[in-house]
Amino acid sequence: MSQITDNTAEQVENDMLMLDMLDRFLKTEVKPYVHALEKADEYPSEIVEKMKEMGLFGCLIDTEYGGLGLSARTYARIVERMAAVWMSLSGIVNSHLIMAMTVQRNGTAAQKAHFLPRFATGELRGGIGLTEPDCGTDLQAIRTVARRENGHYVVNGTKMWITNSLYGNCIALLVKTDPSAQPRHKGMSLLLAEKGPGFEVSRKLEKLGYKGIDTCELRFDNYRVPGERLIGGVEGRGLQQILGGLELGRINVAARGLGIAVAALDASVAYSQLRKTFGKPICEHQAIQLKLGEMATRVHASRLLIDAAAQAYDRGERCDMEAGMAKYFATEAGMENSAEAMRIHGAYGYSKEFEIERLYRDAPLLVIGEGTNELQRMIIAKQLIERNPA
Repeated sequence: MSQITDNTAEQVENDMLMLDMLDRFLKTEVKPYVHALEKADEYPSEIVEKMKEMGLFGCLIDTEYGGLGLSARTYARIVERMAAVWMSLSGIVNSHLIMAMTVQRNGTAAQKAHFLPRFATGELRGGIGLTEPDCGTDLQAIRTVARRENGHYVVNGTKMWITNSLYGNCIALLVKTDPSAQPRHKGMSLLLAEKGPGFEVSRKLEKLGYKGIDTCELRFDNYRVPGERLIGGVEGRGLQQILGGLELGRINVAARGLGIAVAALDASVAYSQLRKTFGKPICEHQAIQLKLGEMATRVHASRLLIDAAAQAYDRGERCDMEAGMAKYFATEAGMENSAEAMRIHGAYGYSKEFEIERLYRDAPLLVIGEGTNELQRMIIAKQLIERNPA
């Protein structure tokens, strides 16, 4: 019992040291440069290199492969802090770690030994290639095909909205290895696709917010992937493999929503004490107090939902309902808090000189990405019924 207690205490201390280091990094190496980088839509190359040095690209990867071996619970706190300063940084880490954890959970021993140490250092960095021009929520409708030929897979197709694809060098690519399979998911597989001939980044996509990060369209023209790069070594398991990874992705996106909600609340609490109307600070007006009270409650509730989902993930339990609840509620909290912050700040909230308008532009992505919030509610309802049969 004392051994467990000692290990737990040591882990808590290590987690706190990591979070303290991250806070210092965000304060000194990120926050002063966010406005200029975001305005220019410039990829933060120097910041990414420092993130590699800190081990952030391996924070969830097991220590035996050179990672930090952190819990999803601690990872969610890391993402919250990142998103509160600049949401784009959390996306650079998230897509990469979904790919890495898909390999760690489903890869062969050889795949883990070859890829995970390189993922942990950021030497190989990338994300997941799922979405296509005519396919988002319904992943079984993908059209990218991989045909087996002489020990390789020959890939043809197009992917859309792929994060980390311009400056990254590897993606977990969802393909149809058997386009005629029924049900459709039995013909879907995941390949570890490193850049090479036939792998083309056709264009970088312009976005309302989420600036600085590379989000691109990809084209595959007779692109060849060695057969041993089939994740898990068995065809037809790709959809199940990536859906497990999306549980982590939804916890991440929930934590991003929380980060935006926190930043909007903190800025509003501070501004409301400085701004005066009718002879007193606006925080003394009931209309503003109602907004602040709702914003603070959203933050606290979001944090509890995220923590519950992360703990379920850490226990190895199926947590699509918990992750869906966290993702749905926390991202809506980010949307609502950013809008309320703009109202509290008035004209200053609409100005690019303050961070509020950036939060307001970044937040909408979160209710769409990693499965729309409409889909999350359907997942929650289906799991609720499945877990509570009449």
